[in-house]
Amino acid sequence: MESNPLEFWRAQFIQWLEQHWIQEDKSHDIHHLHRVWRNAEKLWKEEGSAADLLVLLAAAYFHDLVTVPKSDPLRQKASLLSAEKTIDLLMKQFIHFPQEKLPAIHHAIHAHSFSANIPTSTPEAEILQDADRMEALGAMGIARLFYTAGLMKSSLYNIEDPEGKNRLLNDSIYALDHIDAKLLTLPGTMKTAAGKQMADKEASFIRDFKQKFLEEITTA
Repeated sequence: MESNPLEFWRAQFIQWLEQHWIQEDKSHDIHHLHRVWRNAEKLWKEEGSAADLLVLLAAAYFHDLVTVPKSDPLRQKASLLSAEKTIDLLMKQFIHFPQEKLPAIHHAIHAHSFSANIPTSTPEAEILQDADRMEALGAMGIARLFYTAGLMKSSLYNIEDPEGKNRLLNDSIYALDHIDAKLLTLPGTMKTAAGKQMADKEASFIRDFKQKFLEEITTA
């Protein structure tokens, strides 16, 4: 093993993913995993380094090991399936990985999902959850929103009432609805102080985007 265990394991994880992880949803591809890991590292530093960084590394790179389409009834179980598959993978394919870290990895992955609604009970789970939710905010959040809406064949917005003032929001039909239905609720769900600060900043960008979007569709 190299002198830097973290870089050793990161290289091992990336190599395995590139060779074995087939991901058609490009909003959850390996580049998403890299970004979540960078977010987690930043939060780890900002939060005083209380979390186990190797646990965070493994959880960040395998948190979407099993992906389920948003329209699938099993969507809420995706994080549990990912957690279970990750533990099996670490035990069988990465036999020298520290086994004592597996329970914390399982919990962090299981609890990261918005749809699973699992309470976080460790600093690693809190950081991973915040790091992953940062992907739904800012410019990347907007890009992933409309990419996913395209996959779901959603309309961009409701022509008669784009802001949803006189109707219930439905982000399974209208992409723009997802901003208020979910994205702008994320800052309030952040578990770390650093995550909350980052999320507030990126949510401001999304509000500005929505305002500009509404201006363009109402003056066209």
